[in-house]
Amino acid sequence: MDDRSFRARLPENWRRVLSMRAAVALALIVALLSVATAIVNIGTDIVYGPLAPYVPVAVRDAAGFTGALTGFLMVGSALALRRGLRVGWWATLLLLPLTAAQGLLQLSQYSFPLIILSLITIPVLLLSRKRFTKSLSLSATQIAAGSALIGVQLYGTIGGYALRDHFDDIDGILDAFYFTLITSSTVGYGDVTPNMDSTEALLFTMSVLVLGVASFGIAIGALVGPAIQSRITKTLGKMTESQLELLEDHILVLGYGELTEPIVDELATNNREFVVVTSNRDVAPKLSDRGIAVVTGNPSDEEPLERAKIERASAILVATNHDAEDALAILTARQLAPNTRIVAAATDRENTEKLERAGANVVISPSLLGGHLLVRSALGSDDSELIDRIIDNDEP
Repeated sequence: MDDRSFRARLPENWRRVLSMRAAVALALIVALLSVATAIVNIGTDIVYGPLAPYVPVAVRDAAGFTGALTGFLMVGSALALRRGLRVGWWATLLLLPLTAAQGLLQLSQYSFPLIILSLITIPVLLLSRKRFTKSLSLSATQIAAGSALIGVQLYGTIGGYALRDHFDDIDGILDAFYFTLITSSTVGYGDVTPNMDSTEALLFTMSVLVLGVASFGIAIGALVGPAIQSRITKTLGKMTESQLELLEDHILVLGYGELTEPIVDELATNNREFVVVTSNRDVAPKLSDRGIAVVTGNPSDEEPLERAKIERASAILVATNHDAEDALAILTARQLAPNTRIVAAATDRENTEKLERAGANVVISPSLLGGHLLVRSALGSDDSELIDRIIDNDEP
């Protein structure tokens, strides 16, 4: 990729980053406003607006209470947006009209910012639709755990409502759901209890308790556990998904060997954004300790290169001391990023043409480069000119 194509691509990349960040920031602000206005409006008797005579008190109170719940849901959808998840985009798009409607039904002057910002965020989200393309991948264990949790809540709610004559204070479906949630979460306020003379109600309550506790425990372990593991793997040298989603115009370094170390040092010294893809699990923690971004995986596999956003990279460097492995990495990189510039180093000068045929734009022999630098140094020339030619042109 030449300088002109790089410069033409740069504004688009900046627009991509800015649109994603704007959508995430606006969604998060709406979430916080939804919670804040709900808290302010709960218990407030002063109503405001032309809709006041037409909105029942129960509806206004419900809008105030559910506004906080919607706000917390919006926080979750904003976090999903930050990871570039498509499901986060859909969830946010569905929640925004709800937050606006709740602000309108709260009949409070404090809800005006929530209404206006919710309506402004909708077109911003629609314009950035193509930026959120990542699918939500759930394991079979996570799907089973979520299904079990939902199933137990349905079982308790339907069963509690069916046996409402055997319980104190269960009159409707909402009471039955409340009883199931409080029982399965082991909170147990004691305001809804089975009749002690009803064996059926007692057995049902015990089943809800046992199944509810088990489903809550499994769901927390399956759904929260991966987040904890993600934090641990970050400490061990892996980037988080949210960090990977924000990568733009970075340099991708494929593999790690004796030739890679000075390259990494040079990139770090010049404050260039770059990511190292390596399958060496001993090297990854050491690089991470130095503040270097690492994706652990085989550089010749598609999955780690896609996670490192190879399609957004401005350049790709391949320079280990294993030409055969480098050739495989170059082949994969060229397939995934056909227009991105690839610069490689050949340990054996005879492999230069092979690496070029694999897809490298420029292949440099370290021994030949060292000879050029030594001669230029002896003649008092500046090395930067040679380095610039290597980076910007096809011939050293």
